[in-house]
Amino acid sequence: MDSITLLYDMSERIALAVTFDYGSKHNAREIPFARLHCERLGIEHLVIPLSFMQQYFQSSLLKGGEDIPEGHYAADNMKSTVVPFRNGIMLSIAAGLAESRGLQYVMMANHSGDHSIYPDCTPQFVEAMSQATKTGTYPGIELLVPYTNITKADIARRGKALGLDYAETWSCYKGGEHHCGRCGTCVERREALAEAGISDPTEYEES
Repeated sequence: MDSITLLYDMSERIALAVTFDYGSKHNAREIPFARLHCERLGIEHLVIPLSFMQQYFQSSLLKGGEDIPEGHYAADNMKSTVVPFRNGIMLSIAAGLAESRGLQYVMMANHSGDHSIYPDCTPQFVEAMSQATKTGTYPGIELLVPYTNITKADIARRGKALGLDYAETWSCYKGGEHHCGRCGTCVERREALAEAGISDPTEYEES
C-alpha cells in the first residue's frame, strides 16, 4: 500500500522504480503488483535480487524462517519480522543506482507506524542515512521520505484521493494465495483502510 501510493503520489518525479527480491515470503506476491503499476505509469521497473539476505540473515519474514507471528504490530512478537538493516542495505544500493543513472534522489515510503518495530524506518535513521548518501556520493544523493511522520491511514487517505484501487496491492507477510487477515501487516492494513473510510477490497483467507 505504502510504496504504490508513493509511486502514484510522486510519479512525475520518479524516473526509476526498484523492487528488491530478498527472499521474503511475500516477494512473489508483491513483485507482480509493482510491475503492473510501473507499466501503467510508464515508469521503468527493475527487480534486483538480494538472495544473500535469505541465506545469511535471521528473520521470520524470510523463506525458511520461523512462522510469521499473528497480532498487532504493537506486540513484541512482531519484532521477529525485522530483517536486520534491510532498508540500510537497499537504500545503499538505490543510492549507487541513482548515482549511476544521474539521478539526485532516492525515495522510500516508510511511515510513523513502522517506528516502534523497525529501527531502519525511524526519522533518526532516514536522517542519518540521507546524510551518508549525500556525503558518500559525488552528486550528493538525498533521501526523500514524505510519509515518515504520517500514519498508514493518512497514506490510505492520500491513495483514496488519487483514486487507487488497493485490491491491486499486497501487504500480507505470509505470502499465501490470499491475505491471512491476522498478521501484523494485515491488521494494520485493515485498520488504515477503515480509518480512511475505504471499503476494504482485500480478499482474506478467513472471509
